Amino acid sequence: MRTDTPQTIYRKDYTAPSYLVDTVELGFDLDPARTIVANRMTMQRNPDSSRRDIELYGEDIELVTIRLNGKTLDEGAYAIEGSILRIPDAPDSVTLEIETICVPESNTTLSGLYVSNGNFYTQCEAEGFRRITYFPDRPDVMAKYMVMLRADKEKFPVLLSNGNLVEEGELPDGRHYAKWEDPFKKPSYLFALVAARLVCQEEQFPLADGRTALLQVWVEEGNLDKTDYAMQSLKHSIRWDEERWDLELDLDRFMIVAVGDFNMGAMENKGLNIFNTKFVLANPRVATDIDFQGIEAVVGHEYFHNWTGNRVTCRDWFQLSLKEGLTVFRDQEFSADMIGTDTGRAVTRIDQVRTLRQAQFPEDAGPMAHPVRPDSFVEINNFYTVTVYEKGAEVVRMYQTLLGREGFRKGMDLYFARHDGQAVTCDDFRMAMADANGRDLTQFERWYSQAGTPIVQAETRYDEAARTYELRLIQTCPATPGQPEKLPFHIPVAVGLLGKDGRDLPLVIDGQPKGSTAVLELTEADQTFVFSDVPEQPTPSILRDFSAPVILKHGYSDAELVHLFNHDSDPVNRWEAGQRLAMARLLKLASDIALKNPAADAPNASARTAVLEQMNLDEVFVQAMRAILVDESLDPAFREQALLLPTESMIADQMDVVDPLAIHMARQFVRADIGVRLRAELLAQYQANETPGEYSPDAASIGKRALKNLALSYLCAAPDAESLALAERQFDEATNMTDRAAALGALVHGRAPVAPDALQRFYDEFQSEALVVDKWFMMQATAPTTDVATVRELMKHPAFTLRNPNRARSLVAAFCTGNAVQFHAPDGSGYAFWAEQVIALDALNPQVASRLARAMDRWRRYSPALQEHMKKALQQVAGQGKLSNDVREVVSKALAN
Repeated sequence: MRTDTPQTIYRKDYTAPSYLVDTVELGFDLDPARTIVANRMTMQRNPDSSRRDIELYGEDIELVTIRLNGKTLDEGAYAIEGSILRIPDAPDSVTLEIETICVPESNTTLSGLYVSNGNFYTQCEAEGFRRITYFPDRPDVMAKYMVMLRADKEKFPVLLSNGNLVEEGELPDGRHYAKWEDPFKKPSYLFALVAARLVCQEEQFPLADGRTALLQVWVEEGNLDKTDYAMQSLKHSIRWDEERWDLELDLDRFMIVAVGDFNMGAMENKGLNIFNTKFVLANPRVATDIDFQGIEAVVGHEYFHNWTGNRVTCRDWFQLSLKEGLTVFRDQEFSADMIGTDTGRAVTRIDQVRTLRQAQFPEDAGPMAHPVRPDSFVEINNFYTVTVYEKGAEVVRMYQTLLGREGFRKGMDLYFARHDGQAVTCDDFRMAMADANGRDLTQFERWYSQAGTPIVQAETRYDEAARTYELRLIQTCPATPGQPEKLPFHIPVAVGLLGKDGRDLPLVIDGQPKGSTAVLELTEADQTFVFSDVPEQPTPSILRDFSAPVILKHGYSDAELVHLFNHDSDPVNRWEAGQRLAMARLLKLASDIALKNPAADAPNASARTAVLEQMNLDEVFVQAMRAILVDESLDPAFREQALLLPTESMIADQMDVVDPLAIHMARQFVRADIGVRLRAELLAQYQANETPGEYSPDAASIGKRALKNLALSYLCAAPDAESLALAERQFDEATNMTDRAAALGALVHGRAPVAPDALQRFYDEFQSEALVVDKWFMMQATAPTTDVATVRELMKHPAFTLRNPNRARSLVAAFCTGNAVQFHAPDGSGYAFWAEQVIALDALNPQVASRLARAMDRWRRYSPALQEHMKKALQQVAGQGKLSNDVREVVSKALAN
């Protein structure tokens, strides 16, 4: 944990490093209690810097010796100030040798070199390398690495690092060594080592250029039967990058290592990707369809970083989206291409839009709002956010929308040609896109520099006599911290017009035919586009394929939304019409409940029943849902997405004053009413979408299971004996985790009498499978009947520990972020629990703690009574004397006006 005074770092203050590093030789004598690290660097003064001091970073390490050009430096020849070691007035060319000691077994931060289950692993992004040795630990210092690992052979038989294995052998006293060389320059954040008792699945894989690469997936013993899907995903990723982008694997081998204690999903270290087990281990018995899809996406993401992040990296951490936003876009395209159908692409796109609405838009509207390229930070770990990743991917996607697929590819090719082996900026990427296509993208830069979600107001007018249709678009963007006023963005708005028969009308603008979808470029605050030769009053389909990450406001009538929901040729906007229909009703119901039952006190059972009895779900909406449910011409995966209601957090985002209980009651009522009024159709779809036979994670089977299990959840939302018996039978007879977990969730959320027994049986069967136990904890943490007292009891379970990030997230974070009705209990007990856990986690792992701290950053949007409790909890955390920069930044920004 850092204990130095937090300092704000500004992008405008960037200065080039005073020295560059040519080569790095690292020697590790690995011991959990005392690892000795020998570091030999050759360095040259940077001609782009006027400074003459060598500046190195180090944290939680003991300096043993330091030698400059063969001479041991005494303490007067250098200075250590906090985490910075300075050597003044150094020569132009330097060989620097440093020996340090670290204690991996006590490193609970899981940053740097640490021990998990008796094995050594590293995590160096963003600033973990400085916990291993003193180094100019910044992404614009790139060097070639040679690494020697030495360790006890019996305890640590596998020794891995970046690049290619060049030598291995035996040492005295039962030790052995392995020497690794990475032939490509890389920044220190991409360094990795593993010393462990592991087994691997390996294959020789033919590459497009005729070479053969060794692919390995390393796991702990007992997990080898769960590696096949990760290996298949890796091979698909390599082939896709070759075929789509002409980008090849540049090493002789590529390794994936799975570890159970990991702060992130995975890490793209050059040639040695270290993964959270969650995104490697899978077979039908223990992994759901969502798990399989996550593995494919994350394996792809980390592999694609080999070029977008490793070969071309970031100049500084403000440019984080340069690699992350671009690589998220690439993994999204990969996942869509792996499905291979238009509907499959649409379903993946809908899932991306749902993530933006549920997570990124709220971030844009909160105290932690920041541009895709932030202007400042206190702790860089706090900026691994949905804004940098998912919104960053949307910015990249907009390039492709504006330039076309071919134009975007030209821009990518020029980007690699210009910058391979360099550390660059988001502006360099934008200039490659502009120069390759002869376009002026100056205004597009505002997507990087301005925070907040733009609002686009659409107004329409049809002139029957002139056969013209006007679409007026007005863009605004709310104020965000530090940015009270915004300039107009460059927004691609994809538009179609539907006729009365539901078909697309041909589009003509300025005499030019545009097909059935036109991409309008909104660059002004107020802009009008005119479509000519429009034969009838159309229904506009605006923002097709979610062509920009904006909030669209347009006064659609129910009739227009039903028309789009039934007929729009753009699946994303067809789904969007259904979401708008549902959201309008959910907001009305929630507002009615909030007015009749203020959230200051918990309503008693009779008051709640009285409110529910007055509710009514209109036939227009029910019939729209029925039409989608029974339309066999639609892919089951699309129907499942179209029938999913907006989440409670998405509803909350639309309310001026958030009332969690009212939102929960409203959504539960709608789910139950659908379950009752569409019972026959839901039962029919449940039966029609069974997937008998051997489990397969192919898109068609996943879609069928998704629709079947959604039908089951609706049936159990208003549970009767038949529905609960159906869920119980599925739980007993399921042959895969997808169906098993869905049935258990239906029983738990349906408050079935058999639910406690089913939970115990589930745990008894899977208690040795850590990832399944995570599901078990999460299922209980998010159940609306689980209060703080229940969570505290679950924390006493022998399988629970705060030290493991997955386990902490599965129970504590799941409760605080996924169980709004209980977390926001009127007595403030949920907030007191949150404060207690943030403080406890911060002492162990500040990165995990700061993510949990974000659960309260929008506290000002709640009722005054809840705000008072939330403010008290935030102040309790902020008042801790020994608090990490990670958490202090979050709570300070939350409490600031």
